[in-house]
Amino acid sequence: LMQTSEMLQKICVRNLVRKYCRGVTAERKTQLQQKVVASAVFRGKKEGYPQSINQPFMDTRLKESDINPKVLQLIHGEKIKYVTPVIKYDRNGFKARERLLVLTQSAAYVVEVAKVKQKIDYATLKGISTSNLSDGIVVIHVPEDNKQKGDVILQCEHIFETVTKLCMLANKQNLVKVVQGSLQFRIGSGKEGTMVFTVGQEPQVFKAKNGQLTVV
Repeated sequence: LMQTSEMLQKICVRNLVRKYCRGVTAERKTQLQQKVVASAVFRGKKEGYPQSINQPFMDTRLKESDINPKVLQLIHGEKIKYVTPVIKYDRNGFKARERLLVLTQSAAYVVEVAKVKQKIDYATLKGISTSNLSDGIVVIHVPEDNKQKGDVILQCEHIFETVTKLCMLANKQNLVKVVQGSLQFRIGSGKEGTMVFTVGQEPQVFKAKNGQLTVV
């Protein structure tokens, strides 16, 4: 009798799971997949992650119609998967500039109105770094070659969503690093810069007297 009861329980659970899986919409399935990746990357590592769990990821923050037609022509043939406004920091003087981050099926684009300022093919992407604090900074590390100006320093309002989308599209979840204290980034021509993360009363990003980019 016990064996029969256990078998019936297993069959019942299996049927319930099957029913649930069949009832999950494609949209819900995508959402769950992204949240699983976000958990693997950020859980227990970055401040603010627990509060983000119940917030659904958006398909995109801007529509394709919000992108300048000239940019759409330049990335013609690539399916756009995600677009979000970002602040880009220059690698030398760290001047803040408003940009768009456009993620397609094969590459990430940093866009200024009607210009593509930088293209990073996912195949060549070397790493993605963010801090363990509650800031929205992400650094996209690129290879040292003539095609790239250097690593890309961005500030994103929806950091968990943006990084998850990027690493999933690039299929490089294992290359995401959540760092403490500081990180190195490539400026170009073999030079490196340092970014320091610290805690303060109000959020700010500035160039310190020692030349380091300081994120509070």
